[in-house]
Amino acid sequence: MTLLYSHYNYWIVVALMMVGFFIVIAQGNLVKKLVGLNIFQTSVFILYISAGKINGGSAPILNDSITVYSNPLPHVLILTAIVVGIATTALGLALVIRINKAYGTIEESDIQQRDHLC
Repeated sequence: MTLLYSHYNYWIVVALMMVGFFIVIAQGNLVKKLVGLNIFQTSVFILYISAGKINGGSAPILNDSITVYSNPLPHVLILTAIVVGIATTALGLALVIRINKAYGTIEESDIQQRDHLC
């Protein structure tokens, strides 16, 4: 039972991934799909940060008294991924605005229906 509780952050990652994926699949609203993608993306961030944590590890600053160091690379990669994620979300929202101007709606089913009529 303690093994289950010791990896609670991985359970959170799985739950967030499932919620985000479900939102992307189940929702027809394009903004809600972007929110689902952001939730899924956040779960990936948590996964990488969790993998980079070492119990008892210290910051990678050389010191004779420290023998175990944490790897800073996952944290640095996640900082870059956050910036890319914000830019991707902004681009997605800009596309939703353009789609709304072109079709008058942001519902996926209405857009597909209007596309087939043309």
